[in-house]
Amino acid sequence: MHLKTCLGVFAATLSIVTATPADDASFQAKVKQGLRLIKTSEADPGSWVTDEEKITNYTGKCAHFVDITDIKDPDVLKTYNGQKPANARVAAITYPAVSHQTEANRLIAQLNTSGPQSWLKTLTDFYNRYYKSSYGTQSATWLFNQVKSISASNPRIIVTQFSHSYAQPSVIARIPGTSPNLIIVGAHFDSTGGSTTARGPGAVDNASGCVVIMEALRVLAANKYAPRNTMEFHFYSGEEAGLLGSADIWRNYKSTGKNVLAMVNTDMAGYSPSGQISSYNDYSDTGLLAYVRRVITAYIGSYTTDTCGYGCSDHASVYSNGFPAAYVCDEPDRTSTPYIHSPNDAYSTVSFTTVLRHTKFTMAFLIEANYL
Repeated sequence: MHLKTCLGVFAATLSIVTATPADDASFQAKVKQGLRLIKTSEADPGSWVTDEEKITNYTGKCAHFVDITDIKDPDVLKTYNGQKPANARVAAITYPAVSHQTEANRLIAQLNTSGPQSWLKTLTDFYNRYYKSSYGTQSATWLFNQVKSISASNPRIIVTQFSHSYAQPSVIARIPGTSPNLIIVGAHFDSTGGSTTARGPGAVDNASGCVVIMEALRVLAANKYAPRNTMEFHFYSGEEAGLLGSADIWRNYKSTGKNVLAMVNTDMAGYSPSGQISSYNDYSDTGLLAYVRRVITAYIGSYTTDTCGYGCSDHASVYSNGFPAAYVCDEPDRTSTPYIHSPNDAYSTVSFTTVLRHTKFTMAFLIEANYL
């Protein structure tokens, strides 16, 4: 959802309220009416809106938000109110210097854009990938099967669907390591064209991010790569509706005590006038962010930076649940694709040179982080 700055003011919402506990009677009454509680900033007490209003008046008009309707964890809510998440496990993680170039470069040399071009074309051929549409559900099924297919050369890889309260599941591929500690890369696959019914090819946002991590997975599978740390590849649904899919997954990871050493979110990886990777500053762990930038410098070269803003993308779900997160995309906000959240975010606007650049970084990150 990395939202390009747009002109225009979104329409007035149905009501503005202070976020209340999910078991409050008035809260539940709103939910039964089909309304969702969203926040647009740390200071915003919250607004009740319909799904159509979320997409048309917020996502479609480039206003950041997080859907907090189903978030019951007070610590997560405090983070979305501006407090820094407290997690001693994150503070204990040491991110070293880059030191595994020989191993990483051997795998990087095997990356190409043949698969990404084909996969991205299929993703953009869906009328849209809106999380509540039949097309959104169909795209999730296609993605699940495609990820299984590219993983099939290594029978140790496990590909699963993560179900939500809506029909579009997320997809997770796991390469088991000798340690249960997790290294995760992720990207959302849903899309919007500015309304719930609009054509939304979502080429740069975010089919490009999906095919980046799919190509890295393909090469690791083909090499039957046996990692030290367990590696996961996340494909999130419902991101454009307020980070819904990632919120569910990271709520589960927190409640089940997963030990995550690093998570890098890729949202938009196919449009880059600068020819660099952009590494964003906010809703990120400072130690991991510095590590990501060392990896970019060692393997890709210089990078750009920016601040993403409230509810920008799925790394906010990771960070708010107390896990180390970082976010990379293709450009600073001011020079990013002008076609975001519109029918014009088309296959023809994608630079596969940019896609390959991000894929090389992703592979480098996975191999380096494998030794954390």
